[in-house]
Amino acid sequence: MSEHQPDQGEPDQGDEPPRLAPRPLLRPPVDAGSAELFGRPNGVAGAFEPVSVGGGADRGADRGGDRNGSSSNGRRVETGPPPHHALVSAFSRPPEAATPLQRPPGERTDADEPDPFWEGGTAKDPWRDPAASVRLGPPAVAESGPVSLARPEGARLSTRELLFGRRVKPSALAVLAVIALFIGAVGGLVGKWASDASSSLTEPGATISAATPGKERPPGSVADIAARVVPAVVSIQIRIGDQGGTGSGVVLDKEGHILTNNHVVSPAVGVPGSQIKAIFSDNTQVPAEVVGRDPKTDLAVIKVNVPNLTVATIGSSAGLAVGDGVIAIGSPLGLASTVTDGIVSALNRPVRLDGEGSDTNAVIDAIQTDAAINPGNSGGPLVDSTGAVIGLNAAISTFGSGESGSIGLGFAIPIDYAKQIAEQLIRGGSVKHADLGVNAKSVTDDTSDGAQVQNVRPGSAAAAAGIVEGDVIVKLGDRHIGSANELQVAQQEHAIGEQVPIQLIRQGRPLVVTATLHSD
Repeated sequence: MSEHQPDQGEPDQGDEPPRLAPRPLLRPPVDAGSAELFGRPNGVAGAFEPVSVGGGADRGADRGGDRNGSSSNGRRVETGPPPHHALVSAFSRPPEAATPLQRPPGERTDADEPDPFWEGGTAKDPWRDPAASVRLGPPAVAESGPVSLARPEGARLSTRELLFGRRVKPSALAVLAVIALFIGAVGGLVGKWASDASSSLTEPGATISAATPGKERPPGSVADIAARVVPAVVSIQIRIGDQGGTGSGVVLDKEGHILTNNHVVSPAVGVPGSQIKAIFSDNTQVPAEVVGRDPKTDLAVIKVNVPNLTVATIGSSAGLAVGDGVIAIGSPLGLASTVTDGIVSALNRPVRLDGEGSDTNAVIDAIQTDAAINPGNSGGPLVDSTGAVIGLNAAISTFGSGESGSIGLGFAIPIDYAKQIAEQLIRGGSVKHADLGVNAKSVTDDTSDGAQVQNVRPGSAAAAAGIVEGDVIVKLGDRHIGSANELQVAQQEHAIGEQVPIQLIRQGRPLVVTATLHSD
């Protein structure tokens, strides 16, 4: 407590009210180790050490220390290593500066030079002015002369030095230049030759003269026949749920009767929700109904309600000869109005139809042709060189193994026989055929072929004629029988109730019997 401050317990004798004394400062004791480490050296009372200016004796010695870091109590003050000369050059005071360090006030003597900063002089030293502002300026150490930022130009490089770095001799450069000129000359010559050659292939002023029509379509040509027959041919499509099929047909009369194959329409007969549709050459599509069908001959008749139909000309198959030109028209693979031509390859060719997917179980006495016929042609017409229908395309022969395309072996039902079946279907919706009443198989020996009877149905025409099991039929009427298929087509060519002579071989001996054909 200061001796000038009244005691807190004694009232002030003056007129002023009593004042409270300040609380004593709490100064914890400092241990000797901390004082030794952080305290000032003995004899040093301030933060700045006085510096001797003149005469040689260090003034710091009077305060208990020397400039070399030793103190009066014998403890050496550790100092750092001297700074690098680059740092000294960049950040030290100029060499002409008189005072190396700024001196605090109160430590100047009369012998010191006047300090314009502390005494308010006009020439203030920014190195000693703590209020000096930060600004850009020239380096601390003045340079000997003005510094030019322009980069002096060096020696210019020659082309040889730039490209090859003086590693190529001038003679080699000359050789390279000659080679380059030679290559350029050759390239120019080749370019000129190519330009001249291309110019000879083109003619800017060329025009193509219009040719006079050279196509001749005389009567009887394929183009003439196709133009007349195609409008009378329809494409037949059936639809059963999400399944379907395609075939062909030929228009028979103005009433809308269309002749086709039974296997084309039979999958849709009697199936609820099934549809049969006829598509004409002008893309007219109309529904069709089945009038009648005959599984034994693979023939069927459908009808459409369309006015002014183009009717096909029905010819005759009786006068055909092998080699006659024929044309097949239909919708193979769904490609409507397709026309192919060929010749008659053979006549009276017994062919058993597959009838897959239908109730067809037919053997036809076919016209064989090499005109291209494919699936979808079934039911389409086979016409002669006059455009008359002489057959109905029904089947093809293939190599098997899943292949079903045309190989030049197509078969058509003769129109003479197909016309008879169609008339019966239009009149009554069904057909009856002449039947001998036997089952047979094809056989052959060293001299002849025939159909061997396997069994005879009781009450049949064969049983009444005395034909027995094991007999080999070699002729029925005027037709020679070489196979079981040929026996079937031969008996269907005759009328019901007709008496026909039958030649057979029984136990190696020839025999002739007469049979009156019954209805199937």
